Amino acid sequence: MKQIFVMFALVLGTMSAFAQNGTDNVSEKNNSVTMTKDVYPQQEDGDLYHGLTKKLTFDRMIPPYGLEVTYGKTTHIIFPSAVRYVDLGSANLIAGKADGAENVIRVKATVKNFRDETNMSVITESGSFYTFNVKYSDEPLLLNVEMKDFIHDGSKVNRPNNALDIYLQELGCESPKLVHLISKAIHKENRRHVKHIGSKAFGIQYLLRGLYTHNGLLYFHTQIKNSSNVPFEVDFVTFKIVDKKVMKRTAIQEQVIFPLRAYNYATVVAGNKEERTVFVLDKFTIPADKVLVVELNEKSGGRHQSFTVENEDIVRARVINELKVK
Repeated sequence: MKQIFVMFALVLGTMSAFAQNGTDNVSEKNNSVTMTKDVYPQQEDGDLYHGLTKKLTFDRMIPPYGLEVTYGKTTHIIFPSAVRYVDLGSANLIAGKADGAENVIRVKATVKNFRDETNMSVITESGSFYTFNVKYSDEPLLLNVEMKDFIHDGSKVNRPNNALDIYLQELGCESPKLVHLISKAIHKENRRHVKHIGSKAFGIQYLLRGLYTHNGLLYFHTQIKNSSNVPFEVDFVTFKIVDKKVMKRTAIQEQVIFPLRAYNYATVVAGNKEERTVFVLDKFTIPADKVLVVELNEKSGGRHQSFTVENEDIVRARVINELKVK
C-alpha cells in the first residue's frame, strides 16, 4: 500500500511540473508579459540600446549664441584667434573667412525669409569652440560681433562657455590652450637660462634666452634688441637644420622646420627698444654633423641676424612643470 501512495505522489509531481512549464510559455489573458525568453526593457520596440542609455543633462550642454542674418547685408564675427573650422547647419547660410583675415567670419543668408532656425559651429586655433543658433531677420540688430571675452580673459575661475579644450592635429596630444598658457608664462617670467647663443651686428642683437620642453613640444624664447635709432622691421624668421660643413655655402641640405605657434610675434622693433617672442616647434633632435640655424631677416634692409643651436642644447631643454603655469 505504501508503494502505491509513493507512485501516486510521483505522478502528481510530474503532472504539476508539466503544467507549470506550459503556463510559463502561454500568455495569460490579463498579463501581456511573455516568459519565453530573457529580454531587456524596451528591446521589443526597436530600441537598439535596450533602454540602457544615460540622459544628457543641461550641465553638459554648450549654450549657443543667438545670431541674426539677412539676405541683403553681411554679418561679420571677429574671433580672438584664427578660425580653423566652420560648419553650417543649413544650405540657407553661406559663410567664409574675410579676405586677408584669419579670425573674421562673414555670414549671409542665401535665400530670403527662410523660416526654420539653423545653426553654425566654429573652432578656433586657440582650441575654443563656439556655437550659434541662426535665424533670419529683415534688419539684424547686430551686424558686427566681437567674440573676445574681456571679462573672463586671464581669469582662473568662472571660465566662459567657449573656453573648452579642442585638440588640434599639429599639436598632437597637447591642448592649444595649455600651449598658449605655457608660452605666456615663459614670456612673462623673462628669465635668461641660455647665455651662449646669439648674434650681434649693425646695432641689432638677436638672442636665445631660453629653451624649454613639454609633452613633445619645444619652446624657443627669443629676443630682438635694437640699439640703433632706426626701427627694425621683421620680414620673416626661419628655423632650418643644415650640415655644419656646408652651412655657409649651399642650401641643398637644408631641412626647414616650421613653428606651430608664435606668442607675441614681433613685427617691428622701434629704435632703442626690444621685443621678445616665444616660438613653439614640434619635438626634434639634430644629428652630430648638423646644426639648427635660426635666421632673422629684416624687411627692405640688410641687418639680418642668425644664430646656431646644437643637439646638446636641445637635449638640455628645461622641462616645464605645468602645475606652475598660471
